[in-house]
Amino acid sequence: MSRPVIGVSCSTLVLPGMRGVPRFAIVHGYVDAILAAGGLPMMFPNVEPETVEGYLDHVDGVVLSGGLDVDPVHYDEEPHPKLGQVDVGRDAFELVLARAVLARQMPLLAICRGVQVLNVAMGGSLIQDIPSQVEASLRHDQDTLQQDALAHSVDVSANTWLGRLCGARRVRVNSYHHQALGRVAEGFVVSGRSPDGVIEAVEQPALPFCIGVQWHPERTPTDPLTRGLFGGLVASAAEARGARVAAGSSGR
Repeated sequence: MSRPVIGVSCSTLVLPGMRGVPRFAIVHGYVDAILAAGGLPMMFPNVEPETVEGYLDHVDGVVLSGGLDVDPVHYDEEPHPKLGQVDVGRDAFELVLARAVLARQMPLLAICRGVQVLNVAMGGSLIQDIPSQVEASLRHDQDTLQQDALAHSVDVSANTWLGRLCGARRVRVNSYHHQALGRVAEGFVVSGRSPDGVIEAVEQPALPFCIGVQWHPERTPTDPLTRGLFGGLVASAAEARGARVAAGSSGR
């Protein structure tokens, strides 16, 4: 059987020296991690939300990738003074994408901004700026560290997908975010928190595979937890692909 196809959401970039022409882009780490796990990555340009269902017809699983802040208008809050840059078009596309993926019960791994989009799409809210809104918080936006540096620990809940994938009750992760989940969307469970109480991972246990993490596993390719997360996604996508192929064959 061919590799399961994993759709990856992407950023919109306007780079210096490129005459102001916007470009769609994804970090190589997502591609490398999906390939290493046995999947085949496919970029999802964030264009009109009406294209989402067409994209999903051609993939077996989805990664919601990292990026800019989510506009607080989507969870009925005014912008905090420390709110960073937002991408209106990407928000509109990915919120529809997240809902459609869950409606189809497709395997999903949501990373950093991705877990925030997922939570907001399903009715949750965000902490707009951890340093000013979480008392005695750790430093979560550690941009000065190397991308594979493990910045702080995460306490993992027992009897969760994350717990089974990492095989431990505490792990160390990198950290490149200043926002985090606030009110958790209905149906999701918290499977990881940093020592200051900030939510680091959630999952939807009613679905075949649906995990969101606040760190960037694609930046730590040799970490067993990275392999577990992407391996779990691709394995679930392969199972879903096999079931569809079998159903199609039996229907002839």
